[in-house]
Amino acid sequence: MKISSSAAAVALLASSADAFAHRGGGAPHRVRTALSAATEERAPPRMNRPRTKAPVFDEVCETTGVTLGRFLHSHAELNPEARELTVLFDSVGTACKAISNTVKRSQLPSSETLGLQGEGNASGDDVKKLDMITNDILKRALKFTGRMGVLASEEEDEPVSLLDDGSPLSSTWAEKEVIVDETEKYVAVFDPLDGSSNVDAGIPTGTILGVYEYDEGCKMDDDCVGEECTEQERECLANTLQPGTNLVAAAYCLYSSSTFLALTLGNGLYMFTLDETIGEFVLSQADVKIPDDGKIYSFNEANFDRWDAPLRDVVTGWRAGTGANGQVFTSRYIGSMVGDVHRTLLYGGVFGYPGDTTNANGKLRLLYEGAPMSFIVEQAGGLSTTGTERVMEMVPREVHQRVPIVMGSRKLVEEVEGAYAKKD
Repeated sequence: MKISSSAAAVALLASSADAFAHRGGGAPHRVRTALSAATEERAPPRMNRPRTKAPVFDEVCETTGVTLGRFLHSHAELNPEARELTVLFDSVGTACKAISNTVKRSQLPSSETLGLQGEGNASGDDVKKLDMITNDILKRALKFTGRMGVLASEEEDEPVSLLDDGSPLSSTWAEKEVIVDETEKYVAVFDPLDGSSNVDAGIPTGTILGVYEYDEGCKMDDDCVGEECTEQERECLANTLQPGTNLVAAAYCLYSSSTFLALTLGNGLYMFTLDETIGEFVLSQADVKIPDDGKIYSFNEANFDRWDAPLRDVVTGWRAGTGANGQVFTSRYIGSMVGDVHRTLLYGGVFGYPGDTTNANGKLRLLYEGAPMSFIVEQAGGLSTTGTERVMEMVPREVHQRVPIVMGSRKLVEEVEGAYAKKD
């Protein structure tokens, strides 16, 4: 079956991904240690675990043209406590290459990857065949790193625990029965193919990933029975229900005119572009900073009349040029969060999917869309809010919880927050 063979091939690639991480060498020189101003200035979150200190970077990590493997190798040398992230994100890069190729080939009649799977996912959305293929690719790539404890995906009904017991994988390896691996370090949350509803039309799509540290206090008793085991499993799977302030890393891949990988390890945002002639991601923009202001907004304006009054007033001002910066705004909306946020990061502006009278909490999921993308935007100097609350500080109640979001240039997001504060 084509789906299984493709995923198996990616698994083999991902299992040897650490080869990339050991290329290069040389002594580090200039070291940058400062967190982004946006992260430092915001108040510390409630219900927060002690956060891993921000990593230090040397001049290799600031040099455009270096490969992702060389970048990660330099990071591992300077931050040995986070060395496992090197293997993890090298496998993520491999998975993104495979997904990019799968998406590009999806338009071919022989691919048989377009159209619906014939069922809905855990979030209630229609599932494309590509949703399941890309979900399988990314799950397998993450499992073969040997660094994963628990993962949660848009396409899974519940968090899945990964047990490296040496047994062969099958297409149904992620069963509903929960098996907790106590030895691994990280928890991954992801949306394997953001914007998949538009993939049949060739619209840009993307992958979103967030990484948390695994709670080493999670212990499973081998002698437990019945409800006792269920409660222990529930406590361990709560690893996924962490606020964005606990994220140690986040990334997105954008599949468009080029394949982009935007990555933060907690010390700024770095963008890589896939060079298909050598088959590697190379650093194209180091320490990306979103403009403080802008004149582009990305909302689904078909919902304008259903938004609440503060947001309608702000957007009306932007349209008329009577907003805080006095500029007449332009509307740009792709309908793929990764594509819209990528443009916003580069050009400035604001992206949002607010709540409305039909969907009070919007449509974006907090855990694996809102929090990771908010972390990325804040690491670039921007802000992300629900209008009344910082998205990064929200503690998910359940895996597929939705949340209204407005994110982008600092001054524009503050203008939205001001409108809601004035109403209150």
